[in-house]
Amino acid sequence: MPEKEENIGITVKKEEDMPEWYSQVCQKAELADTSSIKGFMVIRPNGYAIWENIQEYFNKIIKEKGVKNAYFPLLIPESFFKKEAEHAKGFAPELAWVERTDETEEKLAIRPTSETIMYDSYSKWIRSYRDLPLRINQWCNVLRWEVKQTKVFLRTREFLWQEGHCVYETEEECDKEVYLFLEEYKKLVEEQLAIPVITGKKTEKEKFAGAKYTTTIEAFMPDGKALQCGTSHNLGQGFAKSFGIKYIGKDEKEHTPWQSSWGFSTRLIGAIVMVHGDNKGLVLPPRIAKDKIVIVPILFDKTKKEVLKKAEELKKKLEEYGTIIDDREGYSPGWKYNEWEMKGIPLRIEVGPKDMEKKQVMIARRDNGKKEAVKETELAKRIPEIINEMHNDMYTKAKKLLEDNTVETKDWKEFEKAINDRKLAKAPFCGQQECEDQIKDKTAGATSRCIDEHKKTKHKCIHCDKEAKYNVYFSKSY
Repeated sequence: MPEKEENIGITVKKEEDMPEWYSQVCQKAELADTSSIKGFMVIRPNGYAIWENIQEYFNKIIKEKGVKNAYFPLLIPESFFKKEAEHAKGFAPELAWVERTDETEEKLAIRPTSETIMYDSYSKWIRSYRDLPLRINQWCNVLRWEVKQTKVFLRTREFLWQEGHCVYETEEECDKEVYLFLEEYKKLVEEQLAIPVITGKKTEKEKFAGAKYTTTIEAFMPDGKALQCGTSHNLGQGFAKSFGIKYIGKDEKEHTPWQSSWGFSTRLIGAIVMVHGDNKGLVLPPRIAKDKIVIVPILFDKTKKEVLKKAEELKKKLEEYGTIIDDREGYSPGWKYNEWEMKGIPLRIEVGPKDMEKKQVMIARRDNGKKEAVKETELAKRIPEIINEMHNDMYTKAKKLLEDNTVETKDWKEFEKAINDRKLAKAPFCGQQECEDQIKDKTAGATSRCIDEHKKTKHKCIHCDKEAKYNVYFSKSY
């Protein structure tokens, strides 16, 4: 083995030390790196390519729905936070303030979210019912001064996201769009990232600060923790009243509008790593991968020229899949296989002199390692089929993980066991914040993930034995 073929693989097993495994995959697959600034991350090109594809997919969705992209300032005046008391209280511990020598200006914070700075503008733009609905999204970075242990993509002080902020005449319009975008989030995560989610409302304790209610999509990670992957909120009329957003209706009277907001972040990349990755490294869902195919030519001195020419022909035919050729010298095919497996490229095409004689190539799937010989004439038909088969198999595997780890509990003993076994526990719950705080304390950190809005309960609360309002999913979380 040439000296340059050093061992670059993952050195721990996912099932034995998931935190270390996760860190190694993110670094060695070149998705992200830690920064010299504590709590921040560097998103490398491989990681950013995933984010770009997510952006590209979702931008089409929001534009189809009539939402327009814009951009608002990074800095928010202190007085804006004070206008909506519940919102201000919710974000106060996470605010990062700008230090300046000029004391004549108002104190400024770096945005943890953009409601306040955007709604100040909305109050100037909205005058009549003809200005509604106003539906704007922005792709940006936000800063929340996390005090918990940070982890790239999953919990960092700065992260990238999209945040949609819409204004409507009626509560009915607002409710409709809250659930419309929640459903689009579900489609994004399930149909593009191959990760199953549960959906529902957050409890009063866990809802967004200042919202009337919050809806969420929640995924389950292999280490027994839930991951919130996107939220959509009905903000009610509170922000509109605080920021003086009013409009003259068709009745020529002044009205207060209703507002919604919705967002997901680069946390989705962390979900991809944890749900699909294995002990060889990253496994990219094929629909969201920028480079879906790597061609590895099998080179011998006598046939090198012909095989490389064939590889170039194949690349040209398969350009729509972001196909790359690994024709580096000094590395064995096996070493190349391992590297591309670690980086998660969905499909590997091997072509050598024997394959050329048979007018075929060998295709290997990253998710299960299965190989199949495909005639060159069948490639155009077979590649999209394999991509769909791979997506469906990855989704099915992840769905089984979710279903196998979801436990219905009827009493505290069952509930406590489920949480201790790192399961997603579904339980009847009274909905009281004090009770939820006690559950969290007694289970060393289990929180409510969302309410099951499809199934009513006739049981008593899992903890306090009062009448239960609904069934709720609980678990430890990121």
